[in-house]
Amino acid sequence: MAEPLSRRRQRPRQPKPLKRLHQPSCRMNDAEFARFTKAADQCDMSNAAFLAYAVDKAARDLTRTAAEIATEREVIDEIFAARRHLGRIHGLFNQVAKVLNSGDSAPNLDATARAVLGAARRMDDAGDALLAHRDGGTPA
Repeated sequence: MAEPLSRRRQRPRQPKPLKRLHQPSCRMNDAEFARFTKAADQCDMSNAAFLAYAVDKAARDLTRTAAEIATEREVIDEIFAARRHLGRIHGLFNQVAKVLNSGDSAPNLDATARAVLGAARRMDDAGDALLAHRDGGTPA
């Protein structure tokens, strides 16, 4: 007579040294979770197995992992630097407006306008780079 299904094991038990005894957790936003589950599905792995594999892979190559994280930090630093620059330029434009409203000429208006355009471009480039990095692509 065949053994009942409840008594039969689907696969043999893993030996103690190979068991995964730790169950860390992490929080993800909707976009991160969607990318994560899509990647796990494409690899034909469960979410838990994919996460364990990905974390182990990242931990084994810390130089590359640190470089990826550093790249994102550099982009974020550039965005904040551009933001500070735009704040300073805002003050310069207020001074130019005050001079023009008083009837005087503004000899540095062209330089100020170029500085604003440069800061705006830096802000755009840094934002594009951050989005491309997060999406795994290259900047447009």
